[in-house]
Amino acid sequence: MAEVHALDDYYLAITLLITIAYQLFFFSIAFSLKFDKLTDFAGGTNFVVLAIITLAFSGHHNARQIVDSLFIMIWGARLSGFLLFRIIKTGKDDRFDDKRDKFFPFLGFWVFQMFWVWTVSLPVTILNSPNVTKYRQPDFGTGRDIAGVILFTIGFLMESVSDIQKYRFRSRPENKGKVCDVGLFVWTRHPNYFGEIIIQFSIFMIAVSPAAYGYVHGGAYSALYASILGAFFLTILLMFVSGLPLQERPGAKKRYESGNHWESFSEYTKRTSILIPFPPQLYVRMPIILKRTIFLELPLYVFDPAKHADQGKVQERQAEEGAADSSNEQTQDGHAHE
Repeated sequence: MAEVHALDDYYLAITLLITIAYQLFFFSIAFSLKFDKLTDFAGGTNFVVLAIITLAFSGHHNARQIVDSLFIMIWGARLSGFLLFRIIKTGKDDRFDDKRDKFFPFLGFWVFQMFWVWTVSLPVTILNSPNVTKYRQPDFGTGRDIAGVILFTIGFLMESVSDIQKYRFRSRPENKGKVCDVGLFVWTRHPNYFGEIIIQFSIFMIAVSPAAYGYVHGGAYSALYASILGAFFLTILLMFVSGLPLQERPGAKKRYESGNHWESFSEYTKRTSILIPFPPQLYVRMPIILKRTIFLELPLYVFDPAKHADQGKVQERQAEEGAADSSNEQTQDGHAHE
């Protein structure tokens, strides 16, 4: 099959247009029907669509292109499938409670999702593009290829297994409100995020091999290395935007104010690394300076009850608990006199 030249020879414009059209199609359904179940499905499957199209357009199907394209397809398909299954079970997505009925705020999320898909797809998009495939390619099996395959396998297993472990834990009625500290969550509070970051860097590592071994030159060389933007963007997203910042301090604040297993949660955070897997027996003894630097437990994630808690809510909860205890004591006294 002859390669297809579409708008530009890095496939940047055509993949952007496809992504915009794909996301707007699902946005129109989600907004019109106030339907949350397709949002994450649209994001994950968009990766699959871009990989299939760019691989088909390239006309040069060497092993590296096929493996890297398959990796992002497998990751995107699994992610979208799991999130679709989860939202069907839960019924709605709480992230959109304040946006679902507002056109521009809701559209804003979808625009951000467009940028996320297009950017994270860059390594595979550029690897499959005519400006790269016109050069002779190194045989698949370089050191970077092997390292990429190993890292992808580790990351994919971590993300997949941890998603299942957490879902099964939360599905049991007796675990309602409890801290998920089973399986991979013994070693890190967010094994799924860590696995996802590894996956994206592994896909880049494979894609950059033709440049790293001197087979491509000029703009293609620079473009392959620049595609690391996808992995960095996803890492920044998880660490500073929609991942850890929405999970850590807000989650701790909610538990503290409601008294929902706060003590066990506090102990869990002291002994468990926030992102990088590490033995809890060692992490709990680690100096704070190492936790804040090497293990990335940055101050923006840390919850301080004195600074961040709504003391009014805490006092209200304590008053309710005190009244309940007093009522129970009176009931017990009454039974004792009978």
